[in-house]
Amino acid sequence: MKIARLSYGNNETYGFVKGDKVSTKDEITYLTGVPIPQNVKDFLFDGWFDEIKNKIKDLPYDENISKFKILPPIPNPNKIICLAFNYVDHAKEQGLEAPEDPAIVIKPRTALNSTESDIVCPDFVKQLDYEIELALIIGKNCKNISIEEASSAIFGYMIFNDVSARDIQFKDKQFTRGKSFDSFAPCGPWITTYDEIQDAQNLKLTTKINGEIRQNSSTSNMFIKIPEIISKISKVMTLEKGDIISTGTPAGVMLNKPNAIFLKDGDKVEMEIEGLGKLNNTIKFVNLD
Repeated sequence: MKIARLSYGNNETYGFVKGDKVSTKDEITYLTGVPIPQNVKDFLFDGWFDEIKNKIKDLPYDENISKFKILPPIPNPNKIICLAFNYVDHAKEQGLEAPEDPAIVIKPRTALNSTESDIVCPDFVKQLDYEIELALIIGKNCKNISIEEASSAIFGYMIFNDVSARDIQFKDKQFTRGKSFDSFAPCGPWITTYDEIQDAQNLKLTTKINGEIRQNSSTSNMFIKIPEIISKISKVMTLEKGDIISTGTPAGVMLNKPNAIFLKDGDKVEMEIEGLGKLNNTIKFVNLD
């Protein structure tokens, strides 16, 4: 199933997506008779989704999804955890070896952004870069979970763009500020549930900038695989329902590339992961003075 968080005018809702159609919260309530909550996070993680998921085979899917603005799928996640250098080819292009343990960056939830929205960047940033990543949505609280049990903690998947200001990153000699600007975490376009993806470790990823392919890889090239990522991070911090783990980016970013072509105002960024849809964003540079 694909679950999108949506707005129409000043009203927020959510629904199940099929192709270019959506069946909204109100239609789900009408069909099932279950008074599901207004907040999508409550719906997904407090038992409501499990209660109705076997009752929705005959949803009407009458609404065209273009009627709505698609929002970031998870509002107010407790944590957004991003991995660095977790693809062998990306680490190699940086002259590094992929680390044995997750090298993580915590990204603020104020960076969350949606498809068909602008990535807004202050004009003092001169080296704006993209990173396509497969993101995991954690579906249950867990601590010290084993590798064997780790997949049971995944509710679903989505696309994540770990937008990065490389000049800020180099200046600071660490990642946090350069990855934390508002709008620097486009994600979605919706959550695809765990059961719908046969093998999350073998999905094609593609990034296009103004129609030009810049990244073309597969999640099979991850160094630390998905269950081990979850297990190792859970040994550091408690993972909570709705947390986002973004699992790293493959080769093809502009970081340390000779004659790098960084993102500029008006650039169109299109990201696609097999089975998960597409993210489409436009770069907008602004003067904050």
